[in-house]
Parts: sequence; structure tokens; C-alpha cells
Amino acid sequence: MSQRPLWLIAAPVIFLVLWSAGFGIAKLGLQHAEPLTLLALRYTCVLVLLIPLALILRPPLPKTPRAWVDIAIVGFLIQVVYFGLCYIAFKSGVSAGGVAIIVCLQPILVALAAPRFVGEAVSRRAWIGLALGLAGAATVIFARSGVQAENPFGLALAVVALFGITAGTLWEKRFGVTHHPVTSNLVQYGVGAAFTLPAAWASEGMAVAWDPQFLAILAYLVIGNSILAMSLLLAMIRAGDVSRVSALFYLVPAMSALFAWPILGEAMPPLAWVGMALAGLGVAMV
Repeated sequence: MSQRPLWLIAAPVIFLVLWSAGFGIAKLGLQHAEPLTLLALRYTCVLVLLIPLALILRPPLPKTPRAWVDIAIVGFLIQVVYFGLCYIAFKSGVSAGGVAIIVCLQPILVALAAPRFVGEAVSRRAWIGLALGLAGAATVIFARSGVQAENPFGLALAVVALFGITAGTLWEKRFGVTHHPVTSNLVQYGVGAAFTLPAAWASEGMAVAWDPQFLAILAYLVIGNSILAMSLLLAMIRAGDVSRVSALFYLVPAMSALFAWPILGEAMPPLAWVGMALAGLGVAMV
């Protein structure tokens, strides 16, 4: 059995930190720009960085038209459907807890679909871990947010976003091959920009309140969230069981709550720490 490289062993922890911190930072960003405008800027900046890098490195390109299409489909499902609808749901008035509890169902959907779609069986121990992860994530969300009325339209958008990230994960596992990360990111963020730029121009006017804080927010979303975190996520999906990788998302609400404490001043209630431990136990079992 070949030994896993050190970066792949460390990838889950690095991914969780980068992905989870991005929620609070993106929330700050929405104080400066509308949701589609923020995403369009984010994707355009990624392309500005990646195009010169691709010209210098000359990474291998997909060998067939189908491979190009598969990368583009994953990009559309994650960058446009998932991120786009989550951002709009936040802007429509849905709380962070409301969106998080819906998106947290992703590991369950992946586990249900994995045997049929990618041929991966889910063990009884893994099902117990998935249930514990969901319980822990729900505990964190309710401890921080409580029960409150939510915008029905925004909740519907969050549900569609959930199916977007689930479908993108399964599609990457079934049809994805080991593409160079620069190539994959270039295609996927190109698709994201192609959809969000005209949508933002038509519906939002693309007004931005530029200041040093927003520049720092945009830099993190571009480098931390878009390039590093997405590259790690796609690499983990290709290298491991898709159900196990998806189970990491149970830790995202808890980790996001932890990062929101210093970033947004949202304190972590004692019950939320219990939920974080429960979610961690569930992921360990998967």
C-alpha cells in the first residue's frame, strides 16, 4: 500500500480552517458589496492570478472534450449554484444558522447517493458517525441562533444550494480525474465568472464600497477560499471516499461559529462547544 503524502494527511485540517473562516469573512464582505457582485469580483481576481500562472507553468490540459465539460459542470454546481445561492440567501434575510443547518445535510445526501452514483458503500459505523455529526452541527446552530422566523424564499435558495454542492461533490468523484490544480481552478472559476458577472451587472449594478478592510476581505476570499481551499477539497474527493470527505462539512458550522467569535464578535455559548465535540466525534467515526 502506498503511503499518503504529508500534504494530503494535513489537507482536512487546512481545508476546514480556510473554508470555515470564509463564512464570517464573506459576511463582512456583504457589508461592502451585493452578493453576486462580491462573487464576480472574487472569481475575476482568481482568474487574474491564475492566467499568468498558467502561461508560466503550462500545466497539462484535459485530453478530451468530455473532460473539459466535467470540470465546467463541477465549477457551475459549486461556484455558481452553491456559493451564489448561499450568498443571496444571506442577503434575503436568512440567518447563518438557517443556511448552515440546511447545507449540513450534504453528507447525508452524499452517503445516500454514493453507493448508486460512485459505487461506494457506507458502513453502519459510518452511518452512526454521520448521525452524530448532524446532531453536533445542529447543536451548535441552535446554541448560537436559537429559533427564529426565516425568509421562505431564502430557505428555498439554501436548499437548492445544498443540492448544488452535493451534486458537484458526486460529479467530481465519478467523472473527475487528476487534473492539474491550476487547470481545474482556471476552468471552474472561468465558469463562475461567466455566470456571475452578467448576473451582477444586470441585477445589482456592481456598486462596491472600496476601503482597506474590503481589500483584505477580497484577498482572503480569493487566495484562501477560492484557490487553496477549493484545490484541497477537489484533491481530497479524488483521493478518498466521497462520504468521508463530505463528513468534514459537519464540522464547518462549529468551526465557523468559532471563527465568527473574533471576526464578528459573536460569542460561542457553552452548549455550542458540546456540539463541536459531538460533530468532531461523528467525523472521526466516518
